[in-house]
Amino acid sequence: MTNSGEFPSLIRGAHLPDGSAVDVTISGGTVTSVLPSGTARVPSDASAILDLDGHLLLSATAEPHAHLDKAGSWDAIRPPMGDLRAAIVSWRDYADAMTEQDIVTRARAQVLRNVRNGTTAIRSHVDLLRGDDPLRGIRAINTVRDELHDLVDIEIISLVPADIPTSVVEASLDAGADGIGAAAHLAPEPFVELDRILAIAERNDCVLDMHTDESLDEVVTLGRLAERTRAWSRNVTAGHCVRLGTVSVEERDGLIEAVVASGIGVIANPITNLYLQGWEHEVATPRGLTAVRALVDAGARFAAGADNVRDPFNPMGRSDGLETAMLLVVAGHLTAEEAFHAVSGGAREVMGLASSGPTAGAAADLLAVRASHLTHAIAEASADRVVLHGGRVVARTQSHSEFPTLDTASVRTR
Repeated sequence: MTNSGEFPSLIRGAHLPDGSAVDVTISGGTVTSVLPSGTARVPSDASAILDLDGHLLLSATAEPHAHLDKAGSWDAIRPPMGDLRAAIVSWRDYADAMTEQDIVTRARAQVLRNVRNGTTAIRSHVDLLRGDDPLRGIRAINTVRDELHDLVDIEIISLVPADIPTSVVEASLDAGADGIGAAAHLAPEPFVELDRILAIAERNDCVLDMHTDESLDEVVTLGRLAERTRAWSRNVTAGHCVRLGTVSVEERDGLIEAVVASGIGVIANPITNLYLQGWEHEVATPRGLTAVRALVDAGARFAAGADNVRDPFNPMGRSDGLETAMLLVVAGHLTAEEAFHAVSGGAREVMGLASSGPTAGAAADLLAVRASHLTHAIAEASADRVVLHGGRVVARTQSHSEFPTLDTASVRTR
């Protein structure tokens, strides 16, 4: 890799998932052409060339469902391992005394991990908190968004517990949130709470992103959400939708038909739901996923995110869209191409963002990963990556391995 420039006008040496070697030209943050390797005009300034020999060139990934305010809090909280409600209790107890600076520090570190791995757009749910200062999470993520705006686009969704008054929800929109959402299925009166959140979103004409039916066997609110928003023009998404994966085939297909008709985007969160769901099942533990295969087959707007990373809701996670894609393959039975689309083009579409990737006219948000093909990239998730946001190189990682006892003169490894 020879480039030292921030804004390359030519990428060469990379190959696409179809195996073709290409030259990619960039101008003004947009891909202007994708040509056979060696045919693009070479700029006189060598620093404008980004040499990606041995790398697979893809769209940058997007994270459609994050919780930046919670990220990295597991070590401080040391919560009991358990289900969703246990996680909520431990988080809210910690959050009552959590400072704004604590949130900024953890969120900043999390965003940089995402960017390093190839994510250039993040939608983060941010809790509205109990007490005298319920908006400190919103302010903290706003601070991080401002600090890192050259590296990544961050969208903020106010996550509204049922005991937070409507006045605070609307104040969060004034404080910088781009939309609202809630986990209405956990409220004492789920449909009443769903209607309250819908009314706020409609009144303020903002994005609506609901945590929806995150359980294996409780209430189903997805149908009501689809019915109430079918005539809306604003962006509506439903995260989790775990219950959709456990209802009867007849009910599932009816709900998916309603989702497709309404245009709701469904966001699966495999790692967190695989962790949180099924603790009460000692044998044949359910997968804890939404109906991934059925949604994709029905043509639903579909995306997937990592959700929680190293917090009470999930102690694991590598902040990597390729990890989420891998889980969609092994637990959701998608192909590698379908899975990667869910964390890249599908995620951007559900978030309302312009398309990106190595296609003429697309935004030059790109991920180059050392791999020979897409399945290899998802399976191995090489750390060797170059990330571009708006045509600018924003992260570069190179790894090095040694095998001291191996005769490297006779064995070549990569």
